[in-house]
Amino acid sequence: MYARKMGLSPWMKTKLMVVLFQVFFCLSDATRNASFDENYHVTWGNHHVSYFNQRREVQLLLDRSSGAGFASKAFFGSGYFQMKIKLPAKDSGGIVTAFYMFLNTTIHEEVDFEFLGNRPGKPVTLQTNVFTNGVGGREQRFVLWFDPGADFHYYKLLWNHHQIVFFVDDTPIRIYKNKKMKGVGYPNRTMQVIVSFWDGPDWATDGGKTKANYSNEPFLAHFQDFNIDGCQSAPSNPRKDCFSQKHWWNTKNFWHLSSRQRHAYEDVRKKHMNYDYCTDKNRYPTPLPECVG
Repeated sequence: MYARKMGLSPWMKTKLMVVLFQVFFCLSDATRNASFDENYHVTWGNHHVSYFNQRREVQLLLDRSSGAGFASKAFFGSGYFQMKIKLPAKDSGGIVTAFYMFLNTTIHEEVDFEFLGNRPGKPVTLQTNVFTNGVGGREQRFVLWFDPGADFHYYKLLWNHHQIVFFVDDTPIRIYKNKKMKGVGYPNRTMQVIVSFWDGPDWATDGGKTKANYSNEPFLAHFQDFNIDGCQSAPSNPRKDCFSQKHWWNTKNFWHLSSRQRHAYEDVRKKHMNYDYCTDKNRYPTPLPECVG
């Protein structure tokens, strides 16, 4: 309506939409600074958790005895979820740092960022996955184009009724579209935000060949930005309006990537994706429905 009244050209309307998209995605980054306790609580490894900057930064510690983790106090039926993470520096082989959405009642739903550590000088792998109706096996992996142990970076999930988008900082790296009309499962149950820091000796690095070197313990991971923009919904009584357009992340601007985002998405996948389940013919001789078209 505003664009029409102002007599904007189609190009300017597109530009305005992109700006609005960026403004929405920066709201949590810049205008709010929630403390850990506002939205999260420790779920395990309490003695391996430290707080800094008035509890606006959390450090998780991993040693021979334990790792640690935390989770959102609420469950959500849609939203925009983000975390600033600095991974363990130097030798992180065998170690998994995870930031994900999760529901594990009678049906398993999950949307993952999993950071698979590596030996010094070797790149950390970012693995993404989607579970729906209890079925996963939808891994896509990326070699990060920066050192994730040197500084904080944003990892973000946009989840609405049309798509789930994985972002590294502001770059979309993966899209999982809602193709239920084609018989593809799509996460639409309430999920909790979870962070965990643990030793994955059987699979995390080089298929389990590289183990954590505990002569370098303790391993440390740091987390910031505990804001959440989500539709709160209890698993026992899910809200029916979590995909309503009254929530900004469900509005039409967020049903598809902008042209700028699409270009960045295609570029990062071309340069940095090193595994895609959709092209793994050994695992899936017949392509899965979401991988077709």
